[in-house]
Amino acid sequence: QVQLVESGGGSVEAGGSLRVSCQASVYIFSSRCMGWFRQAPGKEREGIAQIYTGDGSTYYADSVKGRFTISQDNVKNTLYLEMNSLNAEDTATYYCAAKPRFRSCTGGATDFNYWGQGTQVTVSS
Repeated sequence: QVQLVESGGGSVEAGGSLRVSCQASVYIFSSRCMGWFRQAPGKEREGIAQIYTGDGSTYYADSVKGRFTISQDNVKNTLYLEMNSLNAEDTATYYCAAKPRFRSCTGGATDFNYWGQGTQVTVSS
């Protein structure tokens, strides 16, 4: 059973940076779509970044494009989300997720069957 554990959340001032991590319990970074999602209070869950581990191709939502970077470390079984130029609208609980192997990244939340418990990111203005 795959377990995903996020860490690295916290509080930061607007304009600052933060990196959140997602540690997988087993090696899963083989030909798999992995993604970062976020959900703010009273809002729907938003898919913000995805990476296909097979070729490193990435997808970003318009809301984070140019500010956030998704990456993977196959040795550490860890997925990262580097967040720069943070603003108050980025305040949310951030979740990582993984699809079954060989499912492509589509930008949406379809087929993600492994989810972490989330880590809170708070940006103060």
